[in-house]
Amino acid sequence: MTDTTATTSTLPEAVAVEQPGARRYARSPRIPHLTPEERAARGKAARADVPRSSHAVFEPSPTRADPVALLERQAATRVPDLVPIRHGRMLASEFAFFRGAALIMAEDLSSTPRSGLLTQLCGDAHLSNFGMFASPERRMVFDINDFDETLPGPWEWDVKRLAASFVIAGRDREFTQQEISIAVLEAVSSYRTAMQQFAAQPNLTVWYARLDIEDLMASIKAEAVNTRGVKMTEEVIAKARTRDSMRAFSKLTEVVDGQRRILSDPPLIVPVADLYPDMERDEVIEQLRSLLRSYQRTLTNERRSLFQQFHFVDLARKVVGVGSVGTRAWVAFFTGRDSDDPLFLQVKEAPPSVLESYLGPSEYSNCGQRVVSGQRLMQSVSDLMLGWQRVKGVDGVERDYYVRQLYDGKGSIPIERLLPRGLAIYGKVCGWTLARAHARTGDRIAIAAYLGTGSTFDRAICDFAFAYAEQNAKDYAALKAAVDSGRVQAVMGL
Repeated sequence: MTDTTATTSTLPEAVAVEQPGARRYARSPRIPHLTPEERAARGKAARADVPRSSHAVFEPSPTRADPVALLERQAATRVPDLVPIRHGRMLASEFAFFRGAALIMAEDLSSTPRSGLLTQLCGDAHLSNFGMFASPERRMVFDINDFDETLPGPWEWDVKRLAASFVIAGRDREFTQQEISIAVLEAVSSYRTAMQQFAAQPNLTVWYARLDIEDLMASIKAEAVNTRGVKMTEEVIAKARTRDSMRAFSKLTEVVDGQRRILSDPPLIVPVADLYPDMERDEVIEQLRSLLRSYQRTLTNERRSLFQQFHFVDLARKVVGVGSVGTRAWVAFFTGRDSDDPLFLQVKEAPPSVLESYLGPSEYSNCGQRVVSGQRLMQSVSDLMLGWQRVKGVDGVERDYYVRQLYDGKGSIPIERLLPRGLAIYGKVCGWTLARAHARTGDRIAIAAYLGTGSTFDRAICDFAFAYAEQNAKDYAALKAAVDSGRVQAVMGL
């Protein structure tokens, strides 16, 4: 049975600030009904307890877990034949490793200073988890686009992961330390100044705020020192506009015995009929229809009505991402008005967030609902078909999933093509976007007061990010050594 009912929080409003010695939990922050002055005082009091400069320090715990052991722990619940692909993708570079190491960093962040102010976290706010997509109104927007690890928690954790990702990406591009520092400081300063702006705005204004692509382009044109960055961004936007169901239709399907089917490209794309050849196709389809009925109940009435106009055609397992490789991800293919009216849904497994080991379990019993709820809280606008379900697989194990459109105008900035100034501009955009997401659910006035108007926090996070990049390099080397020794299997190039 799919859990479609959110747990109602009965905690007092003060849970927006962590209480020393209190039981850990991961419920949505509640903003206290205090005056703006009282909320600002709470932020300044937190600054006295946890100085902003204290965030500069990263010292691995003496009892720090073996990073490879943490990856092995994650692998235990994943599809065994896909885990070597995940390890191979992580070995592509130190930045690729970082993308897959959200659990490792969550453990490290758990021992760092906390201001005590909570918000809804992305949980994996590295720079490649930001991008553009089409809103239901068909406008292109820029926002966070990955919420697999979302959970309420200390807002600093997202900021630190974002900052570290800029250092590691800059090192991967062989930028100088000064060039990388500028990008990190732009990102953190943008977060801080945006939070100050949101703190002064009415609640509805904060929730209406979003970054349309037209605004993004205007910002890039104003700050770019050459036309290369502008041209590259325009190319990414133009390509994203073509990434829709019609493109997926031509790229992912073929005609087999007169019927349109999802093409087979093992191990990255495997139709369900090839995965379970001993099962009758009718049996598989009937199971899927039951699951889709469960998913439909998580959609609003008007979106459910739209979805019911589509007819199921085929299903395939599809390998996605870096950190997600090995989790169960499916592509479901439907047609609508006729065979030239396709819809592709991604049905992606949602295990517990990596943050739950350190912040407590989610308030949602269904992990798919956790992801969807976090996405709706943090994004300015979300996918029309976003929903969740609980599925009992052919192995008899129940797993949670969330559902969204596979292609819907999605695009991302190619980090490998950015010059130093481009990385700094991108940092500014990501910092603003993360602040807007945090301002929607956390006490933005208290957070802004904690951050202040100076650069103390910015410089502290920059120091932390460089220190953590060194740790990430050591962890990357540990995985490489584990592969070289045969402890861990890796498949490269997939």
